[in-house]
Amino acid sequence: MNRPIRVLIAKPGLDGHDRGALIIAQALRDEGMEVIYTGLRQTPAQIVATAIQEDVDVIGLSCLSGAHNELFPEVMRLLRAEGADDIIVIGGGVIPQEDVAYLKEQGIAEVFTSGATTTETADYIRQAVLNKEAQA
Repeated sequence: MNRPIRVLIAKPGLDGHDRGALIIAQALRDEGMEVIYTGLRQTPAQIVATAIQEDVDVIGLSCLSGAHNELFPEVMRLLRAEGADDIIVIGGGVIPQEDVAYLKEQGIAEVFTSGATTTETADYIRQAVLNKEAQA
């Protein structure tokens, strides 16, 4: 890859806490990635539109409100509808372990729960983008 990985960090829904999203955004920048942060209270449609407009490789969704089982799949549905389901989508936040399998079934590539390190996240993103490009 001859360019930096482009990552969109997004906070879908009415969740008003973004400390974790800001930490991961800064950590990914420190890892050499280009990061776009959408800010708080974004709709899935706004997130998908921004991801397409910014031509990102990865969308990182952060949710602390408990609405991840509705919001994350809606982002995936809209990406498919727009023909942009080649964008890798990861999730994080306060997500119960029992919800992880469901989110992955809906197309979320990986879910980083409390305790995951920023290095783990960056390493996962690098490998996922490398794998996607090898398949292209």
